Amino acid sequence: MAIKTFNLPDPGEGLVEAEIVEWKVAPGDTVKVNDMVLEIETAKSLVELPIPWAGTVKELLVQVGETIDVGTPIISIDDGLGEEAPSAAPSIPGEKAAPAESGGGASEAILVGYGAKAGATARRPRKTAAVPAAAGVKTPTETEQIAAATPVAEPPAPASRVESPAPAVHGVGATGGRPKAKPPVRKLAKDLGIDLATVTPTGADGVITREDVTNHASGATLNGAAVPAEAPAAAVAAPPGPRMPFGTGEREERTAIKGVRKMTAQAMVGSAFTAPHVTEWVTVDVTKTMELVDRLKGSREFRDVKVTPLLVLAKALVLAVKRNPGMNATWDEANQEIVQKNYVNLGIAAATPRGLIVPNVKDAHALSMLELAQAIGALTATAREGRTQPAEMSGGTMTITNVGVFGVDSGTPIINPGESAIVCFGAIRKQPWVVTDADGNDEIAIRHVTQLAVSFDHRLIDGELGSRFLSDLAAIMEDPAQALVWG
Repeated sequence: MAIKTFNLPDPGEGLVEAEIVEWKVAPGDTVKVNDMVLEIETAKSLVELPIPWAGTVKELLVQVGETIDVGTPIISIDDGLGEEAPSAAPSIPGEKAAPAESGGGASEAILVGYGAKAGATARRPRKTAAVPAAAGVKTPTETEQIAAATPVAEPPAPASRVESPAPAVHGVGATGGRPKAKPPVRKLAKDLGIDLATVTPTGADGVITREDVTNHASGATLNGAAVPAEAPAAAVAAPPGPRMPFGTGEREERTAIKGVRKMTAQAMVGSAFTAPHVTEWVTVDVTKTMELVDRLKGSREFRDVKVTPLLVLAKALVLAVKRNPGMNATWDEANQEIVQKNYVNLGIAAATPRGLIVPNVKDAHALSMLELAQAIGALTATAREGRTQPAEMSGGTMTITNVGVFGVDSGTPIINPGESAIVCFGAIRKQPWVVTDADGNDEIAIRHVTQLAVSFDHRLIDGELGSRFLSDLAAIMEDPAQALVWG
């Protein structure tokens, strides 16, 4: 037989580490080329990794919950051919493995753009408290280890019960493996202090849904304290929220800074202390925008997409950039140049269970209103599922952050690194407004009013350019017909 070792590849963007989220195989399973065997979480997204060989899984070398470096061995495969010759996996998922070196030596995984990684075959010591990665191997000793290492809300079931397909197993399933649930659902359960193994799944193939978790929480207890029925709804409405009811349990709780939160913190600190930020505001009557949204919702062309004021703002931004191209630029410190982008990759800040991420719509300037609606819909749906890939978050040129969905009027957003401006969209409220009629007479009317703000890098955007851009943005939001004049 020949044993091949698959090393953690670079998931993209030069990332150097990842956390093991879920194994999709167990020792003894048969796999084919490009079968998805593992789900990892990087600083940017959740990524499924394919195996580059066919064969039988011999051993899982890392545990769920471990954070490991790129190049670390993660799984060994017996391909059933030839003599044993360990080899490292290619650095890019899905590529064919390089031939093993003569003499039985293992070739090293090469990071994209980083060259050979020294000591790539060494792996970190396993966390003693983590659930064994090969949870699907049903042995009495392993079951006892899982029960001892994993806190549960009720006494653990005997091994015979875990292996039984009886309904009492709840989310664990007949194989004794990890309960089936999407990452956002796992995050919700973690926030509410619920063990997914105690939740009865109602989704297809035994998948635990968000409703299953919230329904379970309404009658569950957290650390001995009863959870009121309204607690799950409150937690869903304001993620991530506290992990336990405020005032109960431990007085302090610590959360490791990693993944999206770590990347966001580093990027925001770098941006705030590199680019001199200036923020300007304007208050706008968007009554006509709201009327346009209502008309589009009722049209046949837009019936299969979500139409919101954000869609109108996205289109308005593209047109305002066309009239003020200097806003769509970046500062190149190394070459002492201002780089103007003659295209718009429009970032939409999205709040997800993993934190705030900013995927972007590529070439938004070339899309029609309908195409833009479809692209934004797909982008946000993917983000909420935690499936946004690193490539979808790179290359942005300007961003919109919509704080209005939280009932907030406005803010002073920090520019995303590599961009020069970010637009903040506030809540739309009905307010008394002075309206001038055709005869020049003023009267008070109830109108839909919002605030727009733009933060920009004052190194390359002066007050005049920033003000003209914001004025143009407001003009379209006040009267979307203005877009017909500008093209």
